[in-house]
Amino acid sequence: MKEHYDVAIIGGGIIGMSAAYHLAKAGKRVAVLEANEVGKKTTSAAAGMLGAHAEGEGDEDIFFQVGRASQELYEKLTVDLQHESGIDIRKSAGGIMKVAFTEEEKNALCRMQHLSTFQWLEANRVKERLPQITDDIIGAGLIEDDVHVEPYLVCRALWQAAVRYGAVVQEFTPVIEVKRDKEALTVKTTSGTLTCRDLTVASGVWSGRFFEELGLSHSLYPVKGECVSVWNSGPALKHTIYHEHCYIVQRDSGKLVIGATMKPDDWQTVPTLGGVEAVIQKAAQLMPSIKEMAIDQCWAGLRPATSDKHPYIGRHPEDERILFASGHYRNGILLAPITGEIIRDLIINQHVKEEWLHAFRIGRKEASLV
Repeated sequence: MKEHYDVAIIGGGIIGMSAAYHLAKAGKRVAVLEANEVGKKTTSAAAGMLGAHAEGEGDEDIFFQVGRASQELYEKLTVDLQHESGIDIRKSAGGIMKVAFTEEEKNALCRMQHLSTFQWLEANRVKERLPQITDDIIGAGLIEDDVHVEPYLVCRALWQAAVRYGAVVQEFTPVIEVKRDKEALTVKTTSGTLTCRDLTVASGVWSGRFFEELGLSHSLYPVKGECVSVWNSGPALKHTIYHEHCYIVQRDSGKLVIGATMKPDDWQTVPTLGGVEAVIQKAAQLMPSIKEMAIDQCWAGLRPATSDKHPYIGRHPEDERILFASGHYRNGILLAPITGEIIRDLIINQHVKEEWLHAFRIGRKEASLV
């Protein structure tokens, strides 16, 4: 007899594990099917910035609302996961400094001045907080709420807590086929076959295959990001430094994580010499002492992008038993808590804000969500 679950989740990255955690905690019998190792692909490649202000355009913007809601969920999640898994997800303090080199960049940043979370600092005040930063800046926007976590630790904590609540997690278990009939969904894997009442596809950029196999025309494409980490030989950074998608993030270990390139439609998961060189050169413009620091390692990850850069979170338009939680682009770490809650609430028939479901629905006209 095939093993039966309330919910099967395809994908063991931070999105899939968040859904598993929230569903298992709600009493559902959950199976997670991960083709490789839990959290070791796109999740581990991320720097972990909870940058709700980086993508949205203010209080009226749906994406900003969802990002802020998810950012706030990390407050409770940090405490809960420490208790439930014994893992510290290393949520930082200090936030992010978005620096400006020109008056034009300053004016663009200061459009956020109406937000209570934003503070403009002139160059001398930035230098007081970040003496390592280049003398070439004219100032920076400080967003103290845009802190960071260590993504793999979050994913591992969600995994361990989900298992504590009864979830089954199968690594190295690629899904071969999903069959639908009236009674149940049948999921065939390389390790055997199971059935489930509901199925959630959360396998990042590799979810595109399941859209096609489940009768949908949606596509996902990779945006490769290359990163490098170095050993910080000076004082620890009190804030993340950010400029034009280049970031320098301090880790508790003493490392600095520096990233990242943006290479659309590149499926290669190894960094290139040119990509790493570009990342280091850009970082050195922000913090000149980086050039003298010892390299720790280099890596690359594939951000899962949709045509409008917003995720799919919701039900299959023709089969409500199938849900998608994919296409989070560069915001998977930020949006993991809220995505897990939305998937849980849809499956247990709890209320989800209609405007959120509408914005991230499967089958939307993506050009209209900008």
